[in-house]
Amino acid sequence: MQASPAFASLVDSVLPHVTLLTIEQYQQQDQWQLIDVREDSEWLQGHLPNAKHLSRGIIERDIEHRFPDKNTPILLYCGAGQRAALSAYNLQLMGYTQVASMIGGYRAWIQHQFPIVED
Repeated sequence: MQASPAFASLVDSVLPHVTLLTIEQYQQQDQWQLIDVREDSEWLQGHLPNAKHLSRGIIERDIEHRFPDKNTPILLYCGAGQRAALSAYNLQLMGYTQVASMIGGYRAWIQHQFPIVED
């Protein structure tokens, strides 16, 4: 789905404040807690190995229950990166100190033909 201009503008406004990681950087480091912020239906169609699911609609509400330590390294991904970037920005506002968004998200992972988990 094509993003609306207002949504694209919102994402562009937070990107300078969000750490972005490539898939390769993620694979070279093992400290990250990987979180999929896509919708439930997207998660069920396939997700990255070792990922946990906290969709964009609930992540701010539930993150402290799953990760009470705000120094936990958290890497977020979505379909292409926009929703993950917005979520990463909000988690930073909530006090999380090591939050990043995966560049390209699930689509980039698939393009690299890396394995996925199907439920």
